[in-house]
Amino acid sequence: MFDERYDGDPLARMKPRRGPVERREVPLARGLVLEHTETEFCGAVVGARDGLVQLEDFGGAVRAFALSDGFLIDGLPVRLVMPQRAPAGRQRTASGSFAVEQQRAKVAMPSRIFVEGKHDAELVEQVWGDDLRVEGVVVELLQGADNLAEVLAEFRPGPERRAGVLLDHLVERSKESRIAESIARGPHGAHVLIVGHPFVDIWQAVKPARVGLEAWPTIPRSIEWKKGICLALGWPADEQADIADAWSRIRGRVRNFRDLEPELVGRVEHLIDFVTVG
Repeated sequence: MFDERYDGDPLARMKPRRGPVERREVPLARGLVLEHTETEFCGAVVGARDGLVQLEDFGGAVRAFALSDGFLIDGLPVRLVMPQRAPAGRQRTASGSFAVEQQRAKVAMPSRIFVEGKHDAELVEQVWGDDLRVEGVVVELLQGADNLAEVLAEFRPGPERRAGVLLDHLVERSKESRIAESIARGPHGAHVLIVGHPFVDIWQAVKPARVGLEAWPTIPRSIEWKKGICLALGWPADEQADIADAWSRIRGRVRNFRDLEPELVGRVEHLIDFVTVG
């Protein structure tokens, strides 16, 4: 007789079972929170292209990983897949209007929309770009509200050549309001529409929840506003490249018009209507 108590290897039974890990397929979507299994980097999806997915963590750090890498959602393994194309039918653009399928952009019309700076133009293009191309509307930069009178004098607005202008911080008794009133009384007033939002900068027109804030912080006048915002968010702000990176992060969180404050959305829609009439 043999004692069989030790015939089996108890440690062998404790070894993890080897074999392929089952990963459920998850369509890639902006804002999806993932953990990269190899590096344990955790963040929300802010972009994807060329086989890479970009994740941004709570502190604002952005890293790119191959889509084929391993990822976790709530501790469970997943396999990322690109989202399927929407089924045929009338689709909507980021501005909420119906998309026009298979139509080339029109030749630029004489009328124009002018915005203060590059960031304004980028946000308008991101949300309303499809609409503007269908209508043939070009957006041009003023490089600051102080240049508006000079730009309009060169542009020479008229009945068939309208100018729509979007200004930051267009509130009572502001510099921008004085400029707008002067233009309205001038020779081009009948063919120029100047509208504006109440925010210090176009950044503030993005709903603060999109960057994890309940409200945009109040920045002392002694600090340049954009730099102050970066510092309040814990982002670098020493160089102009830091400011550009910060805006890229903020704009990257904008999916469509619903992520913008209505004070901006309504003004831009008004401008598009004004320059495309007739």
